[in-house]
Amino acid sequence: MTHFKRLVTVFLCVALLLISCSSSHRVEGYVYFRQNANPTTLDPALIVDVPGAAIASKLFNGLVRLSDDLNIAPDIAEKWEVSKDGLLYRFFIRRGVKFYSGQEVTARDFKYSFERILAPTTKSPNTWILDKVKGAVEFGRKQAKEVRGFRVISDYVFEIELERPFSPFLSMLTMTAAYVVPEKEVMSRGQEFSGRPVGTGPFYLKQWLPGRDIVLQRNPDYFDVKAAVKGIVYRIIPEDLTAVTEFELGNLDLLSLPASAYDKFINDPKWRHLIVSMKGLNTYYLGFNVTKAPCSDINFRRAVSYAIDREKIFRTFFGKRGRLAAGPVPDLLRKWPAGPMKEQASYDPAMAREILKKAGLYGVTVEMYVTADQEVVDLSEILQAFLADAGIVVKIKQLEWSAYKQAVNSGEPHMFWLSWWADYPEAENFLFPLFHSSNAGPAGNRTRYVNKELDALVEKGQRTVHEEERNGYYGRAEEIIIREAPLLSFWHKNDIMVKQPWIKGFKVCPIYSMDKGTEITIIK
Repeated sequence: MTHFKRLVTVFLCVALLLISCSSSHRVEGYVYFRQNANPTTLDPALIVDVPGAAIASKLFNGLVRLSDDLNIAPDIAEKWEVSKDGLLYRFFIRRGVKFYSGQEVTARDFKYSFERILAPTTKSPNTWILDKVKGAVEFGRKQAKEVRGFRVISDYVFEIELERPFSPFLSMLTMTAAYVVPEKEVMSRGQEFSGRPVGTGPFYLKQWLPGRDIVLQRNPDYFDVKAAVKGIVYRIIPEDLTAVTEFELGNLDLLSLPASAYDKFINDPKWRHLIVSMKGLNTYYLGFNVTKAPCSDINFRRAVSYAIDREKIFRTFFGKRGRLAAGPVPDLLRKWPAGPMKEQASYDPAMAREILKKAGLYGVTVEMYVTADQEVVDLSEILQAFLADAGIVVKIKQLEWSAYKQAVNSGEPHMFWLSWWADYPEAENFLFPLFHSSNAGPAGNRTRYVNKELDALVEKGQRTVHEEERNGYYGRAEEIIIREAPLLSFWHKNDIMVKQPWIKGFKVCPIYSMDKGTEITIIK
C-alpha cells in the first residue's frame, strides 16, 4: 500500500470513528428527542412556532395551565376568582416559586411580563392574547404608561380586568406568551434573552447549538413535581431518514413518525406495541397570499381547490395518519355541521381548467414556499404535479425554518404550506388568529385575508357566554372561509410517536404547552 493510500485509509477510518462517536454519544439520564428544525426563539413574548413553544413549556410557567382533560388547572396561581359579569379575574400567587436566578415570583412579575407583550418596543406577534384587557390598546399606542387592567393588589394577588366579556380569556392564559419572565434578566440580557432565557420551569436551558442540539437540564428547585430525568436533549435532525436511523440505533428515545417510516414501524412486531398515538388538535393547510396576484383572485384559489385530490393524497402519501379536514377548525372542536363544506373539497381538474381559462389564468406561474423538511418537500412535488395538470406552473422554493418563517411573515411567496396547532382547546383559536384581519401577517393570519363580516362573527362569538349562540357565529364564520378559500385545509394530523422500550411515563399531549416533561422516565 502506498503512503498516499495509507493516509487516505487512516483519514477515512478517523472520520468514520468521529461520525460514529458524535452520533452515538449520550449523556446518562437524559432523554433524547428529535427536532426537525431550529426554533426561532425561546422568548415567550416572541414565540409563534410549535418547536419553540414545546421547549418553552418546560422552561416557563404561567398563572394557569391545561390539565390532562383539557380543563384549566392551577400553575403559579394556586387559585383564582372570576366576577359574575366575566370582567374581573383575581389570581392568588403561590409563595416560594422562584426563577432560576433565585428571585421569588410575585404579582409584579406578571404585570411586567404581560405589559412587555403589549409594549410596542417588544414587537411581540402575540399582543392579541392580551389586547382585550382594559387599557391595553392605549398602552400599545403609547397613550398610557401602564395597563389599567393589570393590578398588583399585593405580592401574591394579581388582578386582570377586561374591557368586555371574552369567553376564551382564561384558556388563553395557558399559552406560551402568558408565561412569566424576570424583568432584571430580560433587561440585562437584551436580545440575548431569546437564546438565554430565564424561567421557573422544571428544566433550564443548559446549551443551544443552532443546527445541532438544544440541551435542557433538570431544575432541582422546581416548585411542582420535579422531573424524573436529569435532562432533555433535542437533536436538530432535518432529514427523516437520518432521524429514523438514529432512532433504530438507540441514539434517540422518542421519534415522531414521518410518513415514509409509518408503515415500516406499524408493521414491525418489534415496534408496533411501542407506538403512542392521539388525535391532534391541528390543521395542515396550503395558504395563499391573497394580497398577491394571482392568489388575490378568488377564481384562482377555487381552481387550485378543484385541481388537488386531497382525499387521494390523504389515503396514499399521508397514509391516513389523521383525519381529512372539512375546514380549518379541527373535527374535535367543531360543534356545528360540516356538511356544506364537503363540496368545496371535491376533486375536479376539468372544472379547475375551465375556471382558469375563463379568468385568463391558464398557464400562470406561481411560487410555492416550503420548508426543507423531506415530507413537506415530497408533498409539494405531489401538489406541483396536480396543479400542472390543471394548467398552473408551480415553482417550489425550499428554505430552512427560520428563513421560511421570515419569508412567509413578510408576504414573499404566492403559496405556502403550514400548519396551525391549538394553543388552547377552542374553535376560536383557529378562527381568530388565522383569519381575523387584526392578525394579518406574522401574528397568524399569514394569508393576509381581510373580511369584515367574518371579523364581526368571530368577535360576537368571543363576547358570547352562551355556547350554542357562540357556535352559531363560529359556524357561519367557517362557511365564509371555506367559500372564499384564503387557504385550503388538508388534514388534522394524529400525533404518532414511537418510543424505545426503556422509556416509561411518556404520553402524547393534544396541545404542546401541556407537556412539562416531568413524567417521562428511563428504565434500563
